[in-house]
Amino acid sequence: MKEKQLIIFSFLSLSIIGLVMIYSSSYIWALYKYNNQYKFLFNQLIFFILGLFLLLIVYKMDLNIIKRYSNHLLILAIILLGLVLIPGVGIVRNGSRSWFGIASFGIQPSELAKLALIIYTAKYLSLNYSVMKNIKKGLIPILIVIFLFFGLIMLEPDFGSGFILVASIIGMLFIGNTRLSFFTYSALFGMLGISGLVLVAPYRMARIISFLNPWSDPLGTGFQIIQSLYAIGPGGLFGQGFMNSIQKHFYLPEPQTDFIFAIIAEEFGFVGILVIVSLFFIIFYAAMRIAFKEHDLFKKYLVFGLAFNIIFQAFLNLGVVIGLLPVTGVTLPFISYGGSSLIISILEIGLILNISCDLK
Repeated sequence: MKEKQLIIFSFLSLSIIGLVMIYSSSYIWALYKYNNQYKFLFNQLIFFILGLFLLLIVYKMDLNIIKRYSNHLLILAIILLGLVLIPGVGIVRNGSRSWFGIASFGIQPSELAKLALIIYTAKYLSLNYSVMKNIKKGLIPILIVIFLFFGLIMLEPDFGSGFILVASIIGMLFIGNTRLSFFTYSALFGMLGISGLVLVAPYRMARIISFLNPWSDPLGTGFQIIQSLYAIGPGGLFGQGFMNSIQKHFYLPEPQTDFIFAIIAEEFGFVGILVIVSLFFIIFYAAMRIAFKEHDLFKKYLVFGLAFNIIFQAFLNLGVVIGLLPVTGVTLPFISYGGSSLIISILEIGLILNISCDLK
């Protein structure tokens, strides 16, 4: 099976699994809160259909248009990241002012910001390939843009989205003819920066403590990860069976969102885990093959950035759910409930498929 077919099969499989599991994980909460057990399923289905429509547009689009207007897209993303910070314009959810509210739906501008910055960075690297080893001429301009985006996202605050954004762009820089010494310094600076962000925000320190020992605050910061582990543990090899999760009965908070993977593990066991992880690896593997075969530098870097973004976000979410990483509030691409995340993820697939058409 060629790369294009592998990606289509994997992303559709993940999306369908996501729709099925959003219903399974949310129908009890939806019935209790909205008196409509299909509430979250219908909302996600609307975004999925919209995402497929946008995918078809992006798939047929001339990517030179996106390249030409990447600066405009970048400016739009910066404006939206600024507007969402204004009280009364942006709305607060789970302690972060990172949403625009439209009726019962929410739009998260940080999702668009990640895509806009990846496109801009791909263009920047393609135009400045020969000077990327020069810190002053090559690296500093793009680093200023990265820190601007990261700073705006952290003001919300949304450390998870900020981390994925920076990690994806660093991955692109690694591919983009940058000196290896830069990444050594980046790692040191990053560790110092993360330490500083943890120290200045008590809630982040509480998350670190609950990550190291969730039972130190079992009814507070450690509650969600403890309930997640209680879901995963009994899953065994084949799980408890579809719709048979216990933790979705008001134990695991909002199980259709960031921790939906725990419900998948509970109902389908290790086999379900293996299927999800394998599908993400297939997308990443196929995207890497497309990137290495592509000769146009803009398209090559764009595929790298999109693939990094999908895989980093997926495994950051999985790491949180199984207790290997502190809670960050990052969704699982294609599967977690959330329209902004789903549409942007589908658009990323559309761009990768567009570029795959160049290959023979």
